Amino acid sequence: MTLTHTGTQTIYTSRLTLRPFKREDNAAMRKNWIANPAIQKMYSEPIYTTETETATLLDKWITSYAGKNFYRWAICLKETNECIGQIAYFLVDDTNHFGEIEYCIGEAFQNQGLMTEAVTAILHYGFEQIHLNKVQVCHKSTNMPSQRVIEKSGFVYEGKLREFFYIDGAYVDRLYYSMLRKEWADLQETAEL
Repeated sequence: MTLTHTGTQTIYTSRLTLRPFKREDNAAMRKNWIANPAIQKMYSEPIYTTETETATLLDKWITSYAGKNFYRWAICLKETNECIGQIAYFLVDDTNHFGEIEYCIGEAFQNQGLMTEAVTAILHYGFEQIHLNKVQVCHKSTNMPSQRVIEKSGFVYEGKLREFFYIDGAYVDRLYYSMLRKEWADLQETAEL
């Protein structure tokens, strides 16, 4: 079995457009998530507060789209096309046929099911387009909103890396979950009933 790399293609859900990032996303990214320390800290990413810093990151991502094995989407509201977060397969293992996802969304857009909608969309993309056998995801034990997204999306808990992170003077566990291709197929079958 080999993976089918298609690159970051646009995906539409009922409320969202998941698309490649554009330079024009700079202001919305800073407004909605990338300049917010609380959001960036939850998935161990730097804070980007200036237009120049964000532009440098965007240039890196946009250049990376030339590679067919780069998968990073801007999460945009369908109505406005405003970038409210991001989701990615930041790791794709061609040898073992798995990918690992990461995501974040602005505070104003949390607890509305939007992230679960985005995760479900890229699970479908990963299993049906890239032909992954397994998708994994992790979260800090302190990030309960992420845990809810993971559980609602149908992932299976795998285990804990104890005291993996040292944050603000305390150790925090890293919790791992995964979904296998056969489990994805079962979820799709159940959804059709």
